[in-house]
Amino acid sequence: MLYYLFRFLEQFNIPGSHLWSYISFRAILALIFSLGISAWFGERFIKWMKRHKIFETERDAAIDPFGVEKKNVPSMGGIIIIVATLVPVLLLGRIRNIYLILMVATTLWLGFLGFLDDYIKIFKRDKAGLKGKYKIVGQLSIGFIVGLTLWLSPDVVMRENVAAQPQGTEMVIKHEPVAHKSLKTTIPFVKHNNLSYSELMAFAGKYKVAAGWVLFVLMTIVVVTAVSNGANLNDGMDGMCAGNSAIVGVVLGIFAYVSSHIGYASYFDIMYIPHTEELVVFLSAFVGALVGFLWYNAYPAQVFMGDTGSLTIGGVLGVCAVLVHKELLLPILCGIFFVESLSVIIQTQWFKLQKRKGRRVRVFRATPIHDNFRKLDSQLDATSVYLLKGWPHRPFHEAKITIRFWIVTIILAALTIITLKIR
Repeated sequence: MLYYLFRFLEQFNIPGSHLWSYISFRAILALIFSLGISAWFGERFIKWMKRHKIFETERDAAIDPFGVEKKNVPSMGGIIIIVATLVPVLLLGRIRNIYLILMVATTLWLGFLGFLDDYIKIFKRDKAGLKGKYKIVGQLSIGFIVGLTLWLSPDVVMRENVAAQPQGTEMVIKHEPVAHKSLKTTIPFVKHNNLSYSELMAFAGKYKVAAGWVLFVLMTIVVVTAVSNGANLNDGMDGMCAGNSAIVGVVLGIFAYVSSHIGYASYFDIMYIPHTEELVVFLSAFVGALVGFLWYNAYPAQVFMGDTGSLTIGGVLGVCAVLVHKELLLPILCGIFFVESLSVIIQTQWFKLQKRKGRRVRVFRATPIHDNFRKLDSQLDATSVYLLKGWPHRPFHEAKITIRFWIVTIILAALTIITLKIR
């Protein structure tokens, strides 16, 4: 809204109004606004929740082996993140931008889905929350909507790199002169080579383009669902999910910026995607909201984000990666989320397999994997055998686990960024 107001005032030569045309100015302003909103609104939200006795239903000393009881801590803190993200975006962004519309829609959709889950847990006193099948349907739906919109919208176009030409002592990548719809995505560590979904469907003959778009929509659904669930599993310790997601958000913001700038896109030999600069504004607000939320969510937490926050965070990151055609980088960038999900799959499937043979055998001490590092021997099931019972040698405090997971995410984020050059 403010963007359009100041661009209107610019024609009257109002001092400072031209600044609103710079993406860097609006992005930094969005970051500052979101930090302020999350800090201001967060305090009032926590007080309101406590006053009305709206607390997390299952957080106690049995979860924290170090004896710090986590009772009477408000949940649904994801509302803080959502408000602190959307308010600056609506004020500072170009709200008619298709990419921005998709990000706002994803935030509201998954925020509502997570809110329903938290509402059932807290107000209905049902610890199971929203049934898993409804969660999956909600996640699949937003993935389908995003994928279909990218397929059908005429505003979603790109200009691919086509040739490297010498210019002085450097090689400059030239892009196609006309922007068009494309089914290509970036393959990490491979130079001058993008993966085309239509080529993967070459067996469909003359229908390979349509089949490629179908495959792309399915890929979008898988990415959004997987990252959303991964973030949800990662939300098990104070500050864990918010910190990891803020780091991932910074990297995606960098990719969105270089993809939207034809000069940087040429230099890094990646696809030039017009109008994705608005994603930088969104992600700046998103990162600011997460960092502001950490003010209250860092150990010991004064508020939990709940599924309202974790489902939304994962969905936002997944959709953003798809919009800038960097979804194949997510196994690296979101490696923590991937490992968290993988640990749960391994634990449950191995246990089921062994149970059929009449044995109770588990791989990890606990899953998701972050719980493995704080589980005490006294908390283990005496009737089960644990293949990795001696790992780690001693349990760690959750604050140490959280910081170490952040460090791992920073390393993965750095590795993801240098894929721009290591190809």
